[in-house]
Formats: sequence, structure tokens, C-alpha cells
Amino acid sequence: MKRLLLMVPMLHQGGFERVCVATARLMQKYYKVTILIFSDKDINYDVSGIDVVNINVPATRKFGKLGKVVNVLRRVRKVRSYKKSHNIDISYSFGSSANYVNVLSKAGNRAKVLTGLRCSTDMENKREVTLFCKRADQVLSCSKEIMRELERDYNYEKSSYIYNPLDISMITEKAGDKEGLFRAKDMFGNGLLVDNTLDSPFTIVSVGRQDYIKGFWHLIKAFSIVARDYPDSRLVIVGTGDFSGLRKLADDLGIGKKVFFPGLQKNPFPFVDAADLYVLSSNHEGFPNALLEAMALGKPCVAADCKTGPREILLNEKEYQKLISDAPDGSSTDKIIEGEFGIIVPDMDQNIDLDASNITEEDMLLAYGILKMITDEEKMKKYGRKAYERALSYNPEGYAKNLYTILEKI
Repeated sequence: MKRLLLMVPMLHQGGFERVCVATARLMQKYYKVTILIFSDKDINYDVSGIDVVNINVPATRKFGKLGKVVNVLRRVRKVRSYKKSHNIDISYSFGSSANYVNVLSKAGNRAKVLTGLRCSTDMENKREVTLFCKRADQVLSCSKEIMRELERDYNYEKSSYIYNPLDISMITEKAGDKEGLFRAKDMFGNGLLVDNTLDSPFTIVSVGRQDYIKGFWHLIKAFSIVARDYPDSRLVIVGTGDFSGLRKLADDLGIGKKVFFPGLQKNPFPFVDAADLYVLSSNHEGFPNALLEAMALGKPCVAADCKTGPREILLNEKEYQKLISDAPDGSSTDKIIEGEFGIIVPDMDQNIDLDASNITEEDMLLAYGILKMITDEEKMKKYGRKAYERALSYNPEGYAKNLYTILEKI
């Protein structure tokens, strides 16, 4: 049986880490699979039954750029030695830092190298992308948009795309475990979440770490517009990070008592299941797992048309082809699109703006997209049904077969 090495910096949290673990489980019937990590700090995923190797070279801030270079070289040396000593046949990396190590450790062993470009931010450093394309045997993305960009801007044709797997039965089962939901408190003293949201006539939810790419300030500003017409509505943002700036923004907008931050939750699914609408306000994504997971729970969705991901999920093929025909350079729609599986609004600006007095056109369009949903009960029900229907097409078995086909061709 061939040996497949999946390389990821950590297993703490995040979309590609989750996909890495899922990939390991699904590919065990085809390969002897090992996950190689650079650090085992704060592992947040169930890796029982999976062979996990920690080379113990965590990220460092010591000695500035020189320290980073030395760190990369230490990782490369250890990974090259591991590939050779364990006769690895295929090495597939998740994320830019793992991609560096994967391609630079190629010499001196037989392992075929796949680099994973999983987010539009991965495409912003042209030197990195050129290196990954030049040294890899194949580039594998989770989005048609990334593959189109590689062909258009880099004239690179050895790329494939494969959509992330979605385990609906697991998501549904975990959504039924409400213990964490009932205990969850707002991190800024707004009390128990259930006391303030479950009885609300309308709750919006979004899941993600506090990072500029998630665009949560846009969501809070948009919600302030929604709350004018629906004063009993609530917003819940689930994830890790420093949300103090967003907390102040909500207070400045006069909606502080209507916005809740329960922090990082190992099981976020009950929080999504308890809401009425899922909103994605990101300015960058790869293939947004949290959006798909909400759809698996039958939640109607509104999403920004960020550079990759949402348009491929919420639009049908005809709608998608029209959008890329209208904007072949990959730019965002400039209007709200009511797609077959959800609503798309124009892309969000990536420059953080916590000024409550500055409500942009993008914020207003996001609000209007939300209002298009919540003002029409039948539309909400229809999009809930269509969301679940779409989620069914991302089944893990199909992902495993497609990935196996790609791996065997390199």
C-alpha cells in the first residue's frame, strides 16, 4: 500500500486543518496515511485512529526574519529525512507554510509533491505561488476560481480542484448536543446566550476567528441597519480572538445588547442550528466550510462574493457561468444576486473600519441582502430547503474517490 503524507503546521483550528483530518480518515482505505505537524500545541481535532507525527519545530518570533528562515530550514531538514526514511510516495501540504516545507524538501526522496492553495490570500504572494507551481508535481485547490486564476495569471495547467468534504451526519449529530450552547456566555458580560437569543424572533449567526478576512465589522454595521426594522433580532458571532474592537463598534452603533460573542466553541454546530440565518461577510475565503456546514443544517444563507468559494456554492452552474462571463477577470458582482441556493452580495472591503459613523455602500448592500431574506418567510423556507439540497452534493465518499483519482495520476 502506498504511503500518503499529509502536512499541516498545526491542528489547532481552522478550515484547512479540519479538511486535513477528514482527508486522513477518508484516504485510509486507499493509502497508509500519516499527518505530519510542526507543533502539537492545542490540538483541537479528534485524531484518534490517525497516525500523527510531530516534528516539533513550532513557529518562532525570535531573531526576526533570520529566525523564520532558520526555522523553515529546520523543518525542511526534518521533513526531508522523514520522507526518505519512511518511503513516502505522495506528500500533500495544506497552507502556505506547509507548502514551503513540502516543495523545499523534495530533493533526495521519491515523494511526489502536491501543494494546496486553499484561499485567495494564498494567491496574493506571486513569488510564493510561482515557487509552489514550479517545484510541485501538481497544485491542488478547493475552488474552481483558484484554478482559473492559476491558468489565467500564471499560465499554469498542472492544477486540479476538489471541493471540501462535508459530513452531514456528523454535523447533524453534533448539532443535537446542546450542552455547550446552554452553558455559553457572552465574553463581554451580556449573560447567557440562551437567555438572550433563543426567544428572539430572529437570530443571525456567523462562525470564524477574529481576523480581517472575516469582515465582521461589515456584518455588525449591516446588522445595525437590520435592527432598525427588526429591533428584537440578534446577532451571534462564534469564534476565537480579540473581539473587543467589534464589541465597542456594536456599542457605538447602539446595538451592544443585541450582539453576542460566545468565543471559541469546540462544537459550534448547536449555535448555528439555533439561528435563523447564516451570514458570511468575508473578503477572502478558500472554500468556506462554515458556510457549507450551515447549509447542512438547512440554514438559509447570505454571503459576500469574495474572491473564491461562495459563488460556487450558492449559485447553480448557469448562474455561475453568467457571473464569470460578465466578469472574466474574477472580480465581484456589483449587485445582489438571488441564486438558486442562497443570496450573494458584492464583495466586502478588506480595510478594517471600526468607525460607527461610517456606513459604506457595501455594509448597506449586505443589510439589504439580509432583509431580502427575513422579510419573506416563504423565501427563507425555500432557501433553507435548497441549502440542504446543495450540501448533499459535497459528500465525503465523492471527495475521497475524486482525490484518489487525482493522486494516482501524478
